[in-house]
Order: sequence, then structure tokens, then C-alpha cells
Amino acid sequence: MVKHIVMWNILGDSAEEKASNTQRLKAAFEGMRGRIPGLLALEIGVDVSRVDYACDVVLYSEFETAQALADYASHPEHLRVRQALEGLRIARHQVDYFPN
Repeated sequence: MVKHIVMWNILGDSAEEKASNTQRLKAAFEGMRGRIPGLLALEIGVDVSRVDYACDVVLYSEFETAQALADYASHPEHLRVRQALEGLRIARHQVDYFPN
């Protein structure tokens, strides 16, 4: 198994705009559940701390294999979500790792 974690900061000039964009991102990624071969788990978390160094959203996912994760990157559903959310994410951080 490989774990894939991505954190974003979300575009928004106001708290309302940022919240709306965050919910758009959350719904789009949650809509991929059951559509990606090898995707075992997917969770989207929205930051509640509101500290200035926190990211706004985190994606936690688990894949059967490193190949399944690689295939996810070019899967049509993932590409559709990326395109639909283009411009909403202003910073992105990623970690992929094999658990012990």
C-alpha cells in the first residue's frame, strides 16, 4: 500500500469565497470515490485551526500499489477534477509514502 497526502491553500478574497471554493474542491474529490481502480480510501479534511501557517484543505488517500497511484495521476476522473478546480488552489504540498 502507498499513502498519498496533498495539502492546499485555497483562493478566496473573502471568507465566504474561500469557503465556497473549499466546498467545491471537497465535493469534487469525494466524487471520485469508487471510480479509480486501486484507490482504497479517500478523505478530505478542511482546516479548523485557522492558524496562519496551516493549509486550508488536506487530501488523505490510500492506494493498493505505487502503480495504482501512478495510474491515478493520469486517470480521466482525476484529470477532470484537476481541470474543474484549476485556479482554486494557490499552494500545494504533497507526500507519498509506504507505511511501515
